[in-house]
Formats: sequence, structure tokens, C-alpha cells
Amino acid sequence: MSKELWISNSYAKINLGLNVTERLENGYHTIETGFVFIEWSDRFEVTPANHFELDMGESRIPIDDSNLIVKAIKLLQEEAGLKDQYRIKVTKNIPAGAGLGGGSSNAATTLRMMNKISNLGLNEEDLMKLGKKLGADVPFFIKGKTGLGTGLGTEIEEMDIQPANWIVTVFPDIESSTAEAYQFCEPATPEFSLRNLLLEEEPEEWRYLMTNDLEKAVFPRLHLIGNLKDQFYEFGAEYASMSGSGSSVFGIFQQDFVAINAYESFHNLGFKTNMTRPGFSPDMGIYRKEVD
Repeated sequence: MSKELWISNSYAKINLGLNVTERLENGYHTIETGFVFIEWSDRFEVTPANHFELDMGESRIPIDDSNLIVKAIKLLQEEAGLKDQYRIKVTKNIPAGAGLGGGSSNAATTLRMMNKISNLGLNEEDLMKLGKKLGADVPFFIKGKTGLGTGLGTEIEEMDIQPANWIVTVFPDIESSTAEAYQFCEPATPEFSLRNLLLEEEPEEWRYLMTNDLEKAVFPRLHLIGNLKDQFYEFGAEYASMSGSGSSVFGIFQQDFVAINAYESFHNLGFKTNMTRPGFSPDMGIYRKEVD
């Protein structure tokens, strides 16, 4: 007898610029940043089950209450009436602790898939409200559209800012502590409007105008990340930056053969490396199959 199998992809993001504008009394920070997608994704396969089961495919990834997928399931059970049970198998490709939003993306994919499969009837706004309880980046991944993130990063102004350039992303296999990155950064009023930079300036100008404020807090402690950024410029990137609080670094390239050379060079050095096509748009679909 056949049974349902539901499939979807969970995509990573990078930050185009990241301005830390204020440190709040509760310890959080207000930011502004450009969220765009890269072609680095995890694959979700969901089947009905007698009890909830999570298979991350890697023993070093916890599957307890610290996992954002588990947190998303429990949140839906408590606040949206989720009663059905499923087995969720995740093929992990996005590195953990990389500043690429892999955990947040997984949480968003879980919310979207469970809402559709179990007919919970939640709209996008409902899902985004739930997502905010799981992490600052989660609403962006639920929306599935590029945009400017402000406030705590949860307010997303939809903007067409996906670069019409090749993006090469490198994970140096070290973890950068988000808490420490924000602890050691100095909030400031941005010199230039990030919105204007992303909408009006070409990527070759970003190098001189756009910053990730967390780099100053991270590079002195983790030299390899700063070295990777320098290496991108040596390989001919028009713009390079750390993504989020690290540790991944990306470069933006105008020409495909220059991007391919950078990709192959980092890959041959043993780094996990990804290349994203110009104007990439993620497939956020949830697909159903019948399996034996």
C-alpha cells in the first residue's frame, strides 16, 4: 500500500551589509541588513508516522528540544492545534554555525510544511508571527522573498535585491559565536543608507560603501575569516563580506569564469564551498509523492 511523501527544500541566506544601530536594554540589538538567498539547501522528506521522529542524518546534530525543527513542531502543537504525527528526514547540506541561517530556514520549512500537510489553515502572517518566537531570521525564510531586515531583523521590507551576479560562499569549518560578535561590536549610525546602496549602487561600489559591523568584532578573534575575505578580493571579487555573525564569507563576481576559479580554488583547499547563479530565486514549493 502506498503512502504520502512530502518534499521541500530549505535554503540558506547571506547578508548584504549588516548595520548594528542600537544596543537595547534587554541585551538585543537593532540592525538593518539585506537578506538574499544562495543555492545551498537542505532537503526535507516528511511521511506520516505513529509518533514524531526526526532524522538529521548526522549524529553530531542534536534532535532534542534544542533543535529548531523540534521547537517548531512543539510551537504548532501548542498554538495551532497540530495533532498529526510525522517522520521528518533532513538531508543536511547547509553547514551549522555558519551564519547562513540554516537552523532558522529549517524552522521555517517545518512551519510551512506542517501547515500545508496537516491543513492547519495558517496564513503567511500567522506563520511569521510564530516564526518570530523561534528566531529573528525565521520570518524571512517563511516569506521566501529577498528584502531589507530591520528592528531585530524580524521586520522584512520586501525588495528585489538578489544580485544579478555570481555568488561564491565559503565555510571555514569554524564556529563564530553570535553572542560574542554582538557583545564586542559598537553600534553606530550608518554613514550611508543601506536601502539606497542595495537599490541604487552597483556591487563594485559596495566594497567602499557597505559594511558588516560584526566583522570588526569577529576578525581580531578569528583571523581565518578575515583572511578569507581578503582572498576573495585577490580572486577578483567585486564585493566580499562575512555573512551575519560568521563564520561563512562570500564574494560577488561579475564574470562566471572568475567565480568558477574562486570556487575551485577554495574547494581544492578543503573548504565547503557553494556557487549561486545570478538572479537566483529559490523554489519554496512543497511537493507530494506517492511511495510504496
